[in-house]
Amino acid sequence: MADLNGPKHVAIIMDGNGRWAQMRGRPRLMGHHAGARRVREIVEACPDQGVKYLTVFAFSTENWKRTQSEVAGLMSLFRRYIQREARDLLARGVRVRFIGDRVRLDDKLVTLMDELELLTSENDKVHLTIALNYGGRDEVARATKRLAYDVAAGKLDPKDVGDETLTQYLDTCFLPDPDLVIRTSGEARISNFLLWQSAYAEYEFIETLWPDFTKDVFADVLSGYQSRDRRFGAVKV
Repeated sequence: MADLNGPKHVAIIMDGNGRWAQMRGRPRLMGHHAGARRVREIVEACPDQGVKYLTVFAFSTENWKRTQSEVAGLMSLFRRYIQREARDLLARGVRVRFIGDRVRLDDKLVTLMDELELLTSENDKVHLTIALNYGGRDEVARATKRLAYDVAAGKLDPKDVGDETLTQYLDTCFLPDPDLVIRTSGEARISNFLLWQSAYAEYEFIETLWPDFTKDVFADVLSGYQSRDRRFGAVKV
C-alpha cells in the first residue's frame, strides 16, 4: 500500500554489480546482467510504493575509463535491455526517458533510445529515467552553454537568469527534484549524480549490492524515509 508521505521521486545509484559477480567467481559483466534484471523488479514495485518517478544511474561519464571489454559489454547490454523490455514497459504504463550526453554513444543505441522514448511517451503510471553517459558536472556545463547561447542570441536577458532558469536547461527539466537518493553496495559518495537536483534530497547508503536489492529491501528503505524530518533549510517552531 502506497504511503502518501513517501517519496514520489526516488533516484538510485546502482552500485555493486561487478563485486557481486566477482564474489561468485564470475566475470563482472554477469553482475551487470543481474543488475539489469533487478531494475525490472524495482520498476514493477514502484506503483505499490507510491513512487511516481524512478531515476537510475546506468553509466556515468567516468565509466568510459573501465576496460574496453567491459564498456563494450555494457553497451551491448543496454541495447538488448531496450529491445527486450520495450513492450513490457509499454504494457505496464511506464514512460521511459534517457538523460546524459548521447554524442559519444553509438548510433544504433541512440536510435533504440529514441524509439523507446517515443513508444512510451503517452504512459504516466511510472516515469523511469535512465542516466546513460551522464555526469552531474557535465550536465550543468552543457546546460550553461545552451543558456549562454540564448543570452548571446538575445533570447534571454542575463538579469533574468536565476535558479529556475538554469533548471529549465538541464536534462531533467521534465522531472521534479528527487526526494530520496539511494546508493547500494556500501559506498558513501554521490559520484557526480544529480548534483543540482539533489540539493535537498534525503540520502540512504546501504550495504546491499545492487543485484541483491529486492523489492523488500526497497520497501524497507522507503519505510525508513518516513522518519526523516525534511525542513528544506527552515526551522520548525
